[in-house]
Amino acid sequence: MGDTDDAPARAGESDSPRKPPAFPRAPDRRPSFSVTHESSPSETLIAGFSAYGLAGLTAVDYLIDDLELEVRGHVTAEGLPSITPFAKGRPRHPTRLYSADDVDVTVLVAEQFVPSVLGESLATSVLEWTAANDVTEIAVLSGVPIPHGPEAHRTFYVATDDYRESRLPDAEVPAMESGFLDGVNAALLERGMDSPLGVGVFVTPVHAQAPDVEAAVRLVETADDVYDLGVDAGPLESFAAEIRRHYEDLAERIEEREPEGTYDRMYM
Repeated sequence: MGDTDDAPARAGESDSPRKPPAFPRAPDRRPSFSVTHESSPSETLIAGFSAYGLAGLTAVDYLIDDLELEVRGHVTAEGLPSITPFAKGRPRHPTRLYSADDVDVTVLVAEQFVPSVLGESLATSVLEWTAANDVTEIAVLSGVPIPHGPEAHRTFYVATDDYRESRLPDAEVPAMESGFLDGVNAALLERGMDSPLGVGVFVTPVHAQAPDVEAAVRLVETADDVYDLGVDAGPLESFAAEIRRHYEDLAERIEEREPEGTYDRMYM
């Protein structure tokens, strides 16, 4: 007798569709950062990151040159697109720490662009290192792309209470009126609000050209005013001209990797 519609199903068969075979999921490998430093850093860390206008990066690069600081460490990034800058034929780490025995600041220069979404991860690694090495305060030099007129060509601050009380009572730096930060700057300030670490972010309006030399000059002058470094910002324009091609390449990388412009938003 032939098969009928009500014939019993064969063993192992069911009416539900077969599921495709399951494959093991690849582990979630978010980029990670680690800090290596050859000697004890200063109690103060001044940092500049690869961001729009590159004013902060230009400023800290100039501080390193003028104060004759030496490379004492670096930050390793795992899982980010690699860049290897070089000078006079010698490669170097893209994110470096500079110090000198007779200078009271350590400087972090971060040429490797880190997307805002990974800013907290980078900040966490830096903060773990600062906590382990008795760094008591962090100052960040940064440019922000905000609409502004000539009267706004100055530096403003966003800082934790302890940083403001210890560093800014006599400094002629006004507060940024309102807005928000994201990425590594936001993560550093958030940690500073909940710990004894003092954090100050110094910001100035920047234009699209990279580097924005005038903005970098303002940041250098502010750092010198706050920390009494004895730095002359006058030669910075010629210094920036020497490194302009290098920084233009960095700016192109930023536009390629974060074209929508996830930038800090501020209002004066």
